[in-house]
Amino acid sequence: MSTVQQTPAARRIEHALPRRAEVSVVIPCLNEAESIEACVRAAWKALADAALAGEVIVVDNGSEDGSAELADAAGAHVVREPRRGYGSAYLAGFGAAQGEYIVMADADLTYDFNEIPRFVEQLRDGGELVVGDRMDNIQPGAMPWLHRYVGNPILTGVLNLFFRTGVNDAHCGMRALRREVLPALELRSTGMEFASEMVIRASKANLEIRQLPIEYHPRGGESKLSSFRDGWRHLRFLLVHSPTYLFILPGLAIAGVGTLIVLTVLTQLDLLGRTWDLHSMIGGALLMIVGTQILALGLCAHAYGTYFMSEKDAWFDRMRARFRLEHGLLLGGGFILAGVVLAGVIAGIWIDRGFGQLSEERLAVLAATLLVVGLQIFFSSFLLSILGLRRPR
Repeated sequence: MSTVQQTPAARRIEHALPRRAEVSVVIPCLNEAESIEACVRAAWKALADAALAGEVIVVDNGSEDGSAELADAAGAHVVREPRRGYGSAYLAGFGAAQGEYIVMADADLTYDFNEIPRFVEQLRDGGELVVGDRMDNIQPGAMPWLHRYVGNPILTGVLNLFFRTGVNDAHCGMRALRREVLPALELRSTGMEFASEMVIRASKANLEIRQLPIEYHPRGGESKLSSFRDGWRHLRFLLVHSPTYLFILPGLAIAGVGTLIVLTVLTQLDLLGRTWDLHSMIGGALLMIVGTQILALGLCAHAYGTYFMSEKDAWFDRMRARFRLEHGLLLGGGFILAGVVLAGVIAGIWIDRGFGQLSEERLAVLAATLLVVGLQIFFSSFLLSILGLRRPR
């Protein structure tokens, strides 16, 4: 559990401030002894120069180099959060913040705290989340080329593809938001993916997101960022929060390709200069079954996110308003019935031939596929209905 440490220096400054701060500057800190004092003083100076009533909160995330003590000496309110992680630190800082507006910035001097008034101005003007955009103002040596030209553009591009946020720099560490929107965001992530989660949830909640061009400076001290580990955590977060791209679209593609293969074999269509037979039929059948299963997983993931995690998805909301359990049961039952009928046809052919040789392999594969797909749809419909028991009445 995080704790707020109000030391003598912080209390002296607090008494000099109005009772209610308008701006809370929250700075996460892990072993930033080289720069934390300068950051705190710069934050206070920016508030004073703009005549903003505020507070500076430093969230110490288990520093072992005296960073917390240095922050306190510079006049910060120190919040101790022993659970390591970028997100953990910010969640603790948000819990301690008293200001109407919260400005976030790192403790490594990469961001200019004199930008604070510009962020506050955007919030006063109606913005609910203001994200810095560093990409056109990166000073030499401030960002590794791998992050600048590969990691950040790819991850931001994937985020915009999945969630249509329109943000140019989704991982900028300097941003600001209204404290009143925190309940709507329901932020949970504890690691570096916290930055992506904030933008995604703001977009899903239809908050007004604005961008502000800022400069990015070379950092002081040692970087805590692990390029591949943290990049994977961001990508993993984007995927698991987008069942449509993780499950639905791949499932549709796989099932669609499988269906085309099965139809090609059944119609004996000449394709690529040859006809396709039993082995292709089996491959197509497997793709149909796997694709259907992935689709079912995607629908269940959508349902879980909606009913248990308060996710908002317009497409899924339309589907669940239009379709009921009975629709799924009818669809699954139709596939099962078709499979049973085909099996009956095969049995009839076998009987007609006096229980002799039977060479209806393609029909047999199709019948089995229809039965399996029908059973998947039938019971997945029940699972979706069970998940839906959670929905508000």
